Amino acid sequence: YAAMARSGYFPVSKLKTLRKLGSFLQGHPSYHDFPAMECSGGPLGQGISIAVGMALAAKLNKEKHHIYCTVGDGELNEGQCWEGFMMAAKNKLNNLTFIIDRNYIQIDGRTDKVMPLDSLAEKLKSFNLDVKTINGHNFKQILSELKVKGKNKPKAIIAKTIPGKGVSFIENKSEWHGITPNAEEAIKALKELEYVK
Repeated sequence: YAAMARSGYFPVSKLKTLRKLGSFLQGHPSYHDFPAMECSGGPLGQGISIAVGMALAAKLNKEKHHIYCTVGDGELNEGQCWEGFMMAAKNKLNNLTFIIDRNYIQIDGRTDKVMPLDSLAEKLKSFNLDVKTINGHNFKQILSELKVKGKNKPKAIIAKTIPGKGVSFIENKSEWHGITPNAEEAIKALKELEYVK
């Protein structure tokens, strides 16, 4: 939402209404509120299937654009994700890149306790994806890897990250998955991130 506001989709001041009753800024964006969006977010796993459909349509229409799909590691608990990966590999969708935020935390706790995924790279390779693991906090590495397509197959970038990185009271804590800091906590967080002197 912050990126959308800064890009002019709605006034930045509306960000203060995030997840408030009656606000259009709910937990997951809806295309009803943002006509520029092609689909709504929300149900876990559907983003992968939507991305696969877009990439397949682009191939069938001989279009040159590339589809990028960001995925949380907790989202991979959904069987639909793995069906999407199989479909992408079957159709050799090298115009499709998945970016998986591998932070080991989801709303219910740590992914290794809720539904273990390791070795995620080996699982994805067994589904015939071209897999690369990177530091998800290194922007040079991210941008460099986004330029490389899969070799006649879809690509999965496993971006290892630390949720809340740099904020002592939020870092690596699953309870912060779906809440926002209050005013005092926000100031403390911004100071720790060196945005406020």
